[in-house]
Amino acid sequence: MQSVLPLFGARTPPSVHHLDFSGKSPNSNCLFFNPIPITTSIRPSLLSTETLSRNLVCRASAGKYVREDYLVKKLSAKEIEEIVKGERKVPLVIDFYATWCGPCILMAQELEMLAVEYEHNALIVKVDTDDEYEFARDMQVRGLPTLFFISSDPNKDAIRTEGLIPIQMMRDIIDNEM
Repeated sequence: MQSVLPLFGARTPPSVHHLDFSGKSPNSNCLFFNPIPITTSIRPSLLSTETLSRNLVCRASAGKYVREDYLVKKLSAKEIEEIVKGERKVPLVIDFYATWCGPCILMAQELEMLAVEYEHNALIVKVDTDDEYEFARDMQVRGLPTLFFISSDPNKDAIRTEGLIPIQMMRDIIDNEM
């Protein structure tokens, strides 16, 4: 009878990163930069016993996808309707998402970065499709995440994307198509 041996023996596999989140940030409103360095240890190769240390830019999220201090605000269907019908001088980006959707969580991080970058040049909002099911149905949202780019010029057509798209594509749409 053959015995099955673990691939890495009793050691931790070299691809597993050990993160240290013991420090508390004195500025909890800081979105992108953490003044306390967060380090992770990795091995440079499978055969090496040397361990490298590096600083990470930010901490992992605490599990909340919509917080009060985020720039991308969650709005209701009625609030979106008022914004679309009202006078705007900047383009509107509407993110249809769900809290259980993995790609939506990744897109939320990119949209938050865009909101910082385009703080006065675009309005980025989000709609939870579980809370606003009828609105999502009326907007023909079939897959998540779905983004609508609505120009401030009423003569331009809205642009719709479905699925996870790169941040550069979002920049190009806002800069060139709106």
